[in-house]
Amino acid sequence: MCTYSTRRLPLRGSGKGAQGWMAVTDATVYFDHPAHAPAEHTLNIDFLNPSLGPAARVAVELDRDSASLLADAIRELLAAG
Repeated sequence: MCTYSTRRLPLRGSGKGAQGWMAVTDATVYFDHPAHAPAEHTLNIDFLNPSLGPAARVAVELDRDSASLLADAIRELLAAG
């Protein structure tokens, strides 16, 4: 179910988009209907650099189980590092 909850946060990193590698300065995370993934609802993450225009975006749509596995792996690896 769509919550319409959206989180926007500043980041420091890099992402590979249509034009190649770019600095990533922001992320938007939300649970909604996907544009492409074969699921009714997905956790959507947009990695952005607004200063480079609207094409400076890397988008990911994950089903609920995949998003949970990814979150667990991130927490585990950060704790180990």
